[in-house]
Amino acid sequence: MKKPQSEIVIGISACVEGQQVRFDRGHKKSDFCVDELGKHVKYRAFCPEVAIGLPIPRPTIRQIKKGDLIAVSRPDGSGDVSDSLTAYGQKTSQEISELSGFIFCQKSPSCGMERVKVYYEHGKSSESTGVGLFAKEIMAANPLLPCEENGRLNDLGLRENFVMRVFTYKHWQDLVASGLTKHKMMTFHSEHKYLLMSHHLPTYKSLGQLLARADLTVEEMADAYITGLMLGLKHIATRKTHSNTLQHLQGYFKKQLDKMQKQELVQQIDDYRAGLVPLLVPLTLINHYLKQHPKEYLAAQVYLSPYPQDLKLRYGY
Repeated sequence: MKKPQSEIVIGISACVEGQQVRFDRGHKKSDFCVDELGKHVKYRAFCPEVAIGLPIPRPTIRQIKKGDLIAVSRPDGSGDVSDSLTAYGQKTSQEISELSGFIFCQKSPSCGMERVKVYYEHGKSSESTGVGLFAKEIMAANPLLPCEENGRLNDLGLRENFVMRVFTYKHWQDLVASGLTKHKMMTFHSEHKYLLMSHHLPTYKSLGQLLARADLTVEEMADAYITGLMLGLKHIATRKTHSNTLQHLQGYFKKQLDKMQKQELVQQIDDYRAGLVPLLVPLTLINHYLKQHPKEYLAAQVYLSPYPQDLKLRYGY
């Protein structure tokens, strides 16, 4: 794995980190976030409800539909904190440039990333859903920032995708900090070739065309590039896209492997495509052959190790 040049910092809802800041003095600690991912990142915790002055414990608040607007208040409509949460979100969104990702608390009227329950004023739940007012401002002002919810991180595919985007975004932030040049961007793109191919091949092709343009300044090219990259990486990689990528990697060894070795690698890729083994199995064999037959271009590929192995994100799919 290519290590970041500096510490990775991720924003997190304070209750997901285990802080007892919920309305009932409880928390929503995520073991994965704290005990596993926490070994490799530093967290900056936020509780917007406490930040705007609500006490612990406190009456519950919910999103309530009032005409075309959604307010956040107590169930009886009193104690409206909509403006305060929005203002705090707007203020915070301008102060988090060092973050490489954000983990929100699901279902929260302030921090929910999606599908937050919305009620009518008479108390019955609405068919529509909302976004936490704090989370909404963070995501709107930082559209490239990798964001997820604690609940969604229980899904292995979403978990892997989020962590991969965080580490990739951090590498980009380091690149920007080092002083951008077109050559550096081309090298970055080259190193992320197979990672991006495994998620969205059209994006890989379009970004290659972008880097070939001569009519853009470095800043214009960089803005367009990172926007395209982060959107492309949001696509969840599948066994099919991974298998196609693995076949490309297999081609680097066609002159070095004997017949039995080639057959073994083909079989492992086929077994992976069929769902019989996890991605780690064919990748381990490819990394083994890479040590035996060093190839500088292939060794530089982020795809082979996009994040720390002890996160075990390629074991289950």
